[in-house]
Amino acid sequence: MTTTRRGLSLLLVMGLGLVTASCGSDDEKPAADGPVTITVGCQPPKSNPKEREAWEADVAAFQKAHPNITVEGKDAFPCINPDTFQAKLAGGTQEDVFYVYYTDVRKIIEKKQAADISQYVGSVKPLNDLRKDVMSVFKANDNSDKTYGLPRNNYNMGLVYNRKLFSQAGLDPANPPKTWEEVRAAAKKIAALGPGYVGFGEYSAGNTGGWHFAAELYARGGSMVSDDGKTAAFKSDEGKAVLENLKQMRWDDNSMGSKQLLQWEDLMRMMGGGKLGMMIGAPDVVQSVNNDFKGKFEDYGVTAVPESTGNSSLSGGDGYMFNPKASPEKIKAGLLWLEFHELTPGQGQFNYARSKEQGRPVGLPIPDLYGNSAPGNEINALRKQYATVPIDNFTPYVAAQGDITNKLEPPKAQELYAVLDVAMSAVLTRKDADIDKLLSDAESKANKILAKNT
Repeated sequence: MTTTRRGLSLLLVMGLGLVTASCGSDDEKPAADGPVTITVGCQPPKSNPKEREAWEADVAAFQKAHPNITVEGKDAFPCINPDTFQAKLAGGTQEDVFYVYYTDVRKIIEKKQAADISQYVGSVKPLNDLRKDVMSVFKANDNSDKTYGLPRNNYNMGLVYNRKLFSQAGLDPANPPKTWEEVRAAAKKIAALGPGYVGFGEYSAGNTGGWHFAAELYARGGSMVSDDGKTAAFKSDEGKAVLENLKQMRWDDNSMGSKQLLQWEDLMRMMGGGKLGMMIGAPDVVQSVNNDFKGKFEDYGVTAVPESTGNSSLSGGDGYMFNPKASPEKIKAGLLWLEFHELTPGQGQFNYARSKEQGRPVGLPIPDLYGNSAPGNEINALRKQYATVPIDNFTPYVAAQGDITNKLEPPKAQELYAVLDVAMSAVLTRKDADIDKLLSDAESKANKILAKNT
């Protein structure tokens, strides 16, 4: 599910930043002998004045360090318009350095709608420190190890919980659930606080139910589709466990509330209203709850999806690829810009000092492009130094990341999610729901969708 559709606010740019005094050494060579101009997608729109101000300052600093390069940002919000994106790709009219969601990358590579940058990408200094599961998104799927882009943002799902309600229910907010049994136990205690309190909330409509089914399936070690992407794989022990667990919490424990068929905004509103104990979501859910649903940063925490340690977490993100018509000079210039703006600690999006000055939130543990490497540790230290949100509330999530593999959404994700909405809504609205039949029916529909895809 794309970030714009699910509203997870993943277009937050945690510090699109002005370079500190040096954005490149004096002896660093420009990308070309002569002047070169590159167009770059996803320039913050004027309706986001702080982000726009940061972008323009960064462009000025970058061009001062690289006087032969001119960066022309293309203002767009959202950064991808589904109605025009595919047409631009087909016609080759996308920017020289164009913005992409992870879920679109594989198809773009297969259709040869992006340049192979393998012979140039080695110039990116922190390339070898980037997380392998993140960089794999931009690799060809043909064992050639060709590279077609670089990441800007990534996330994986977690368990968002109300620390205030945990304390009221006699639970330790510094020790959130690690297993689904622990989630069940905590949810019952929160629901017992009184009328209107919901221990655990779940989606089951508008494709959001299927999306969360995938998140909980991955955490248990399951897969949505076969390795070749041709058939459904969710009718498994792990898939049954997802639905059985929800059914038990809904009907045996009565910890999920009676109102169901919830979509994205419903759980966000419940979390902001202080009556929801737990939900699946990425860390930036906390920012959305704070900014848009009257919650307070200090009341919420995030940990890993239960049982995902040693398994996978549903992930996503965005980055940049290059127009196949781009000249070598444009590609080299674009790589210099991306290294500066998206990948360097203390600069571009990681200029947390400026973000704090601008009054923007600093401290959310995303993006995590580097893992436990030197740049990653430097970025985390800067987040801590300039934090404006209680970073300790994210410690359980951060601590688990080294043992969790990012796993992307399946092919035909939206169509598969719509199919699995039916199963999710059934177990949450019908006490007698037949899980085996629900999964069999979903598998049959999913296989038809995947067959059409191939």
